[in-house]
Amino acid sequence: MTSASRRRSLRDQDGFTLIELLVVILIIGVLAAIAIPSFLNQKSKASDASAKELAHAAQVAAEDIATDNAGSYTLVTPAALNSYESTIQVGSTPAGNAYIQNVNTALGAVGTATGYTVTATATTGDTYSITRAANGTITRSCQNSGSSTGCPSTHSW
Repeated sequence: MTSASRRRSLRDQDGFTLIELLVVILIIGVLAAIAIPSFLNQKSKASDASAKELAHAAQVAAEDIATDNAGSYTLVTPAALNSYESTIQVGSTPAGNAYIQNVNTALGAVGTATGYTVTATATTGDTYSITRAANGTITRSCQNSGSSTGCPSTHSW
């Protein structure tokens, strides 16, 4: 191979220009600016979903307690919910998981509890409640702690 042909083959192997590299970096930056915000609040959404599921598990456990006690919700307490369903956490834990904040029972005219409200608190501070009225209707509600989470304001879920 002559030196002239060698120089020509080296010239044909040019790399990217600075403009081309800047355009690629700009495109990557625009795509990142679009994608990153949608991923940032996924942790808080997962925490809120965990609290909603915990409130539902507490509701099921409360119904089990009432079934075992002739339809009375008098014995529905956080400790009793935990004894019926061991996955129900009561009180905040160092692990930072959702927990049952409190249980309120509604007393009927005969002194037995005819309804209840179970409230689960997410690590975001949002609270999710399920209320069973004496007539059997179920109401779900949440209260926002002020952060950007799955509970935009006080409303039903």
